[in-house]
Amino acid sequence: MEFPNTPFDNSHNSEEREVGRRTDKRKQIDGEVKEYKSKNLKAERNRRQKLSERLLQLRSLVPNITNMTKETIITDAITYIRELQMNVDNLSEQLLEMEATQGEELETKNEEIIDTADEMVKWGIEPEVQVAHIGPTKLWIKIVCQKKRGGLTKLMEAMNALGFDINDTSATASKGAILITSSVEVVRGGLTEANRIREILLEIIHGIY
Repeated sequence: MEFPNTPFDNSHNSEEREVGRRTDKRKQIDGEVKEYKSKNLKAERNRRQKLSERLLQLRSLVPNITNMTKETIITDAITYIRELQMNVDNLSEQLLEMEATQGEELETKNEEIIDTADEMVKWGIEPEVQVAHIGPTKLWIKIVCQKKRGGLTKLMEAMNALGFDINDTSATASKGAILITSSVEVVRGGLTEANRIREILLEIIHGIY
């Protein structure tokens, strides 16, 4: 025999359904919370792993690590970077000093060149080369050119390159010019034609001075 539902029965059923819905919702929330925590834990593990890798890389770049703790590695790295900055500053200062010194030397050198050139003009002295044979393979050479630091050495090197064995050389400086006389032996298939030698020596002088 079935009894009809009463208002009490309907109310009781509604409460049971509401409890069921709340339970399902709580389970859903708990599941979402667990999933969120799981994602956070994974992200935190990844962050810690990356941090450890970066610290190992930093450790490999710093020559003096006093301890293997994270704090010590970072502290030693900061100290090392400061030392590098000091070295850079010192090198920059040295470079500026070198550039200033080179600039002063170049300026002095240019002034010397201008002074000697002006002095030669003042006294009416012009570059000159004379070449004369004093034997089958022996030459007497006279050169008048501008006095310049290192110029005589370069001129002697050029004459050696032409196949001249320099036996006797004298040099006298006066009035912004230098007078060079030299006795040379032509060797190694060097030139022996006086006019051609004179032309080449004039070209060398203009190139040097």
